[in-house]
Amino acid sequence: MVFSSLIFLYVFLPLVLILYFISPRMLRNTILLLASLFFYAWGEPKYVFLMMLSILLNYVFGIVIENTKSQSKRKTLLWLVIASNLAILGYYKYAGFFVDLVSNFVDKPLEWQAVPLPIGISFYTFQALSYVIDVYRKDVKAQRNFLDLSLFITLFPQLVAGPIVRYQTVAEQIKKRLSTAEDWMVGSRRFVQGLAKKVLIANPMGEVADHVFSLSGGDLTTGTAWLGILAYSLQIYFDFSGYSDMAIGLARIFGFKFEENFNYPYIAQSVTDFWRRWHISLSSWFRDYVYFPLGGSRVNHQWKLYRNLLVVWTLTGFWHGASWTFMAWGFYYGILICLEKWLLLKWLDGIPRFLRHVYMLIIVMIGWVFFRANDFTYAFMFIKTMFGLTDVGLYNYETILLAKDYVIYFIVALIFALPIYKVYQNWSEQKATQFTSFDWGLRLVQAIYYGALLLFITMFLVNATHNPFIYFRF
Repeated sequence: MVFSSLIFLYVFLPLVLILYFISPRMLRNTILLLASLFFYAWGEPKYVFLMMLSILLNYVFGIVIENTKSQSKRKTLLWLVIASNLAILGYYKYAGFFVDLVSNFVDKPLEWQAVPLPIGISFYTFQALSYVIDVYRKDVKAQRNFLDLSLFITLFPQLVAGPIVRYQTVAEQIKKRLSTAEDWMVGSRRFVQGLAKKVLIANPMGEVADHVFSLSGGDLTTGTAWLGILAYSLQIYFDFSGYSDMAIGLARIFGFKFEENFNYPYIAQSVTDFWRRWHISLSSWFRDYVYFPLGGSRVNHQWKLYRNLLVVWTLTGFWHGASWTFMAWGFYYGILICLEKWLLLKWLDGIPRFLRHVYMLIIVMIGWVFFRANDFTYAFMFIKTMFGLTDVGLYNYETILLAKDYVIYFIVALIFALPIYKVYQNWSEQKATQFTSFDWGLRLVQAIYYGALLLFITMFLVNATHNPFIYFRF
């Protein structure tokens, strides 16, 4: 993984950039498509054909749906293409789960050859689904150029871990876009920021989380459990938001403008607010393509609103993985958001912001326990240990050692989970508008800073032993 990261940073990416910008504009989409397919094939060559099958399926159905006049036939075709997409996703991601479910029900083991999960299949399947649904709704025109639709689904910056990009967001950009010096500057800075989040913060936090969650119940203490779940909460945020930053930055260099995927979720004041800020592209996807079609909040009975929320959030959990713990994690948030809509939001408005913030953090960290744990037994044991409901100590030598060894990483992570950079960015833009000399001086300082940061990241990557992307498995 480390070697692949270095190859990507110093060989693949510069080569693609050179080929892209020295080529005529008419060839640039083709170069990006070939680069995207090569990027995906680097890890899993055989699954490129699966992805191309998915693209062909949605390409054909998109055109057929647009050309079909009968509404009933259009709807039938839509359900057929949705079922086909979900069948592909279901076979590779959920077949083993359902085989185990049937085995337990009939109390007889069934033979099943497990298949590896293709990287990013959940992301590109949802992008393809959004395209055909938007064509059905007549929000966009069906794409006649197969290469352009392929580029939309395979574009390598966001291919394997999002954000989930809507076709209508980039349809015009695929046809015509410009990459200016400003795009290069903003995009490269954003890419390095994301890489720094991943390598310098998420990876060390992951070391702590993996160690703590590998401990048995007897080896845990309350302090160690809190350190572990705090580390995991920070790891998953900086890992996934870091990848999103890298994707958004790379796309910007090529002239694409993706929408934001994170907005400092750990400063939220409620669970509802948290999910407006976390993985925005997934939340909005389920809102537009599941919640609203179910009726959303415009229903004639209150219980239907809660039903819609529970369906959406259970599916959100199941999207993340074929496991009862993931479904419970989604259902957990569905219950909480229902409670907030029914009662808690009015109550929360009446208490100090600090207490609202503490409430949100505790609720979210409890949720991350279910997300991280392998089974319910361990999850409930871990939560009971967090709140001192087991016969273990408050802390031990291991707790002190972990806190001491990783204190600087915890401090840096907690600082950068706050919108400090956003405040600095607003300040620098204001100054640059007022003083041209300040603008040029600031750009020079930033160029030196980001160059040094990239060198520092490289040193970490060379020596890294722990470098996973959590969301690659979704």
